[in-house]
Amino acid sequence: MFKSLAAADVLVLGYLVMLNLAVLLAQPNPLKWHCQLQVLTLIAVSVVCLVLVRGSALRSNFWTALLYRIGIYGTVQQSYFFFKHLLPVVNPGSLDQQLLALDHVLFGFEPAIWADQFVTPVTTEWFAFFYFCYFFLLAAHIFPIVFGARDQLLLGEFMLGMLLIVCIGHTGYILVPGFGPYKAMPEMFKHELPSGLWMDLVWSTVRSGGAMKDIFPSLHTAGPCFIAMFSFRNRDRLPFRYTWPLLSFFAANIIGATMFLRWHYVIDVFAGFTLATVAALVAPRVTRWEVARRRAQGLTPLVPLFGAQNPQGAPDSAGRAAA
Repeated sequence: MFKSLAAADVLVLGYLVMLNLAVLLAQPNPLKWHCQLQVLTLIAVSVVCLVLVRGSALRSNFWTALLYRIGIYGTVQQSYFFFKHLLPVVNPGSLDQQLLALDHVLFGFEPAIWADQFVTPVTTEWFAFFYFCYFFLLAAHIFPIVFGARDQLLLGEFMLGMLLIVCIGHTGYILVPGFGPYKAMPEMFKHELPSGLWMDLVWSTVRSGGAMKDIFPSLHTAGPCFIAMFSFRNRDRLPFRYTWPLLSFFAANIIGATMFLRWHYVIDVFAGFTLATVAALVAPRVTRWEVARRRAQGLTPLVPLFGAQNPQGAPDSAGRAAA
């Protein structure tokens, strides 16, 4: 079973262990043990799912594939929704002033402040639309690929890349907490961001499900940029042949929106783009190695597939990409 663990499995387990240690070592707080129970539940779910899947305890292709996605992808995604209470527990401070100072040292200006002169209802709605499209862009790729793709190389590369971004990004939230320019320095802006359809949707979404101190690195930058890079890399396939230019356009506008709407400092965006680049370079190389290793050793497939003909992954098919 341990031999069958993939790099993504180890990454997620390491991330969940880190979350548990971060809460355990935190200073006393009324919410500490509530947060501890939440992250303990996540690691318990992940471990149980991996034992069942990598230990070949299940014969059902459907349940093997579903439990793997719950244990690996579901637990990491769910952890974000705990961050609203978890981040103040594990790191109650804020590094906004340090991030602002770093922007001035490295880049010489703060884009959020510079863009204040261009605030109008039209520009605000433009960037709010793209900022909100982040959620649709991710959903339009995560669900079809993670649940529908059958090519082990394509599927493994996408899942590992996204998991690298989220696990490292969430760790950054813990190590470098901050609220962003809109809250840390409201006195620096002369114009309020006007209300509108998309701006109101952004505000309501952030207030209801946002972690509030989740700025470094910018995952609004890292996620779309990785998907655009992934699509460009696979542009010989459909639909990426036609979608990668559109995705690049959306990614560029989402990056602009993170600063125009005063959520992020430019150093957050730089860190997010760097993270996306690292994930885009590392994920395909590790995936190729994983697929070759599993083929040579006759291990179960890298990512269990729904309706796969050979769930146990014989040596001649464990690593071969399905048509």
